[in-house]
Amino acid sequence: MGMTISQKILAAHANRDFIEAGELINCKLDVVLGNDVTAPVAIAEFHKLGLRKVFDQDSIVLVPDHFTPNKDIKSAEQCKIVREFAKEYSIKNYFEIGQMGIEHCLLPEKGLVGPGDLIIGADSHTCTYGALGAFATGVGSTDMAAAMATGEAWFKVPESIKFIYNGKTPRWVGGKDFILHAIGDIGVDGARYMSMEFTGEAISSLSIDNRFSMANMAIEAGAKNGIIGADEITMDYIKGRVKRPYKVYQSDPDAVYVRTIEYDVAAMEPVVAFPHLPENTRPVSQATDVSIDQVVIGSCTNGRIEDLEVAASILKGHKVHSEIRVIILPGTQAIYLEAMRRGFVETFIEAGAIVSTPTCGPCLGGHMGILAKGEKALATTNRNFVGRMGHPESEVYLCNPAVAAASAIKGKITPPWEV
Repeated sequence: MGMTISQKILAAHANRDFIEAGELINCKLDVVLGNDVTAPVAIAEFHKLGLRKVFDQDSIVLVPDHFTPNKDIKSAEQCKIVREFAKEYSIKNYFEIGQMGIEHCLLPEKGLVGPGDLIIGADSHTCTYGALGAFATGVGSTDMAAAMATGEAWFKVPESIKFIYNGKTPRWVGGKDFILHAIGDIGVDGARYMSMEFTGEAISSLSIDNRFSMANMAIEAGAKNGIIGADEITMDYIKGRVKRPYKVYQSDPDAVYVRTIEYDVAAMEPVVAFPHLPENTRPVSQATDVSIDQVVIGSCTNGRIEDLEVAASILKGHKVHSEIRVIILPGTQAIYLEAMRRGFVETFIEAGAIVSTPTCGPCLGGHMGILAKGEKALATTNRNFVGRMGHPESEVYLCNPAVAAASAIKGKITPPWEV
């Protein structure tokens, strides 16, 4: 009996030749990640252990990104804890103002994660790195503390669901729509503690930025991880970035899956998730009666250069609707700089949008775009729970960057082909 990619990565890091779903195993880790919300809790637990060193100064990554630039005294204190820990323990990969970015955009860009890696992060969207053929998953701050000390973590080997995307991808449709479609199909707990493996013709032709969007939202279906087998597109991306050894794994033909689900993307439209769950999805053509107050383009889901390129291509020569606020958040400083070089930032500002420094900001109701009572936001972010972006009686709709840009112009949810 064969193994899936996820099983192979876990087995290799547990020094095992074969593992089955349901087993409890202990694994060596390649990367341990924390941010300004979760790392301070982990650091406090680390100190309780009375330790004076971390397992590997190069394998811990700390990125203050959720409430930065510091929005208030409390967030400043949180970042100070992380900063001082990084200095005391000589953490090489500490990224703050000027070097930082949204963590799940920054780590791949810096070459800190690669194919075959086993990565845990005290942030649920750590599953983003599955786009590179890595096993990446979110954990609690206590697990992060133990991992910083030992370089190890225990796992229950997840079962796997294979998602096969067939057909040629239509214009304006991308990875965000693929994953929203799947979540709408199986529900927010449809892959609970399972591995979501994405494959098929449409995935093979999908850009790396779109793959990151897909893997990023596996957690929204309850998954332990999302993963795409590394191929030439992956290799082109990591070339010159990942400077340490890595290994590419592919699923065996006789690997066991609890389900195999196939989609034909040829007739797929951009997808919009209505409040208050990512599973509450509709094709954009069935969502056009919703007026909005704010548009957010960015986040760890859709803050990469291709996302900004799509938005700029639609906004160019247009003006943002007079009653709409549009906030654009590049995922990293490098993405911001590239957007400037390509003229995207000028396009956004001329259209009437604002461009923020890289930060999670409004995605989690942090800052830079909080919603008031009764307001509606259309966002390229990943969650639309009650109160996610502010007031409990506000609403968040999720979409891809093309729909977000088109809707910013029209003042209501709008298919991009209508602009």
